[in-house]
Formats: sequence, structure tokens, C-alpha cells
Amino acid sequence: MSGITEDPPFGAHAPSGFQRAIIGLTRTLPETWLGKRIAFAARRLVMTGLVSPLDVDVFGRKVRVHPADNVCEKRVLFTPQFFDPVELRVLASKVHDGFTFVDLGANVGIYSLFVAGLAGRNARVLAVEPQPEIYRRLRFNVAANGLDTIRTLQYAVADTAGTLDLFINRGNRGQSSIAMRTDEKVSVPCRTLDGILTEAGFDRVDALKIDIEGAEDTVLVPFFASAPERRWPAMILLEMSSDRWKTDCVALCLAHGYHISHRTRLNVILERASDQASTAI
Repeated sequence: MSGITEDPPFGAHAPSGFQRAIIGLTRTLPETWLGKRIAFAARRLVMTGLVSPLDVDVFGRKVRVHPADNVCEKRVLFTPQFFDPVELRVLASKVHDGFTFVDLGANVGIYSLFVAGLAGRNARVLAVEPQPEIYRRLRFNVAANGLDTIRTLQYAVADTAGTLDLFINRGNRGQSSIAMRTDEKVSVPCRTLDGILTEAGFDRVDALKIDIEGAEDTVLVPFFASAPERRWPAMILLEMSSDRWKTDCVALCLAHGYHISHRTRLNVILERASDQASTAI
């Protein structure tokens, strides 16, 4: 597990008493205008001068967060109660013994850790993240929790296998993308979604989360065109990046038998009819 052993063990970056107090405060605030204003003001007290990561609990899991350069990590450090509450609630309602979850654009693993924590020892979670630094953080978080139900893969997912340029957003590493150009880039291996599922031995998918910063259509179009129907996910949690898509991913899913079950500010959740999913399996 390259990179993991070079990091000090979880707990080495425990928050100070002052930091714990501020984090404790922001985590109790309601998702209201005033609650958000207080949380944002309070977190600046911790962020000012912060240069090292912090080791904290997020949704009952050990997470080393680097809030200075990743908005996702900043959000779950200070206000996990604001972090995709509808999406996580819907996912939690679907979890069952043997649950299979694929996390494309896994970032530092928040969704994967959340699902694995609920689904138990028979779960199968595939966390796919191409960016070298974020993948290192993902691997650390998985290892810190001793979760052998999560398998990590360092790939970009696209419409072909090979390599491609991943453009790095150093201010917010979670927004690095193959679809949005920046001045910095790194060459990364890429696979198709069906190829990744084949490599991982996933013959069915209970839920797919896909958040790859505007490149979702480059994954889903070829997937539905070539993947066997038994591999079509029963549920898709899709980041809405329609302004960057060449093909409308929501319309694509609807055309393949899905319906919209939930919409949030950032995402849409699509589900297949249970009889369709069971027939495909």
C-alpha cells in the first residue's frame, strides 16, 4: 500500500483543544442561513494558519482531512451535517446484506466509508479516484479504518482504456477533471466503467455514485451502449453538470428505464423499477 506507511498513524494529527471546541460547535449548527453564517465564520478561526491535516471522526469513521485545498474535506471537517444529507439518507435506506456500491470520483472516500460502515462485512465497495494526491488520502482513510470491503482503484473513467490528461485544481483538488482545463495536468490511466467492473469482478451494482466534474456523459454513454443489462446499477447518484455535458445524462438514464426519485441542489438520484433490476440480475 504505497504511500500509507509514509504517513504517521491516525491520531498523530489530532485537533488541539481549541480546534476541537470550534469543530464541535460548527457540527451542532442547523442548516439555516444563520447556522451557515456562524459555521463559516467559526471555521475561519481554525483555518487561519492551519498547515497540517487533522484527524477526526466523520460519520463514525476515521478520516484524515486536509481542508486547505479540498472543499469536500473542509465541509466534512466542520459541517458533516450539511454534507449531502438527502443523498446519504437515500443510500442508507437501500443498504442491505451484500450491498454493492461503486464510487466514481471517490475523492477522499467519504461516500465509500459511509456505505461500508453501514453495509457490514459482506459489502463490496469500489472507490475509484484518478488524482495521485487525493488517491493517497483515500488509501490512507480506507487503511485507517481497516475496511477490507473497500477496494480502491487509481483510474480516471472515460469512454476508452488508455491514458489521458487530468487537469488539477490546486485550490480545490476535488474539482480536478478531465473535462475542465487548468494550467496544471498529470497523465493518468483510464478505463471504461464496464472495464472497471469486469476487473473488479462486479456482476451487479446496487448503487453507483458518479461525480467526475463534468465528464459523466463520457462514462455513461458508452456504458449503456455496451454493458450487459445485469450490470446497470439499480440506483445512480449523479452530479448535475449539465452545462458541461455533450449528452444529457439524465435523459439518457430515463431512456434506459430509470426514473428520478430525488433531486437536490447538486445531484439527481435515479432508480430502476425493482422488477427491471431483479430481471436483469
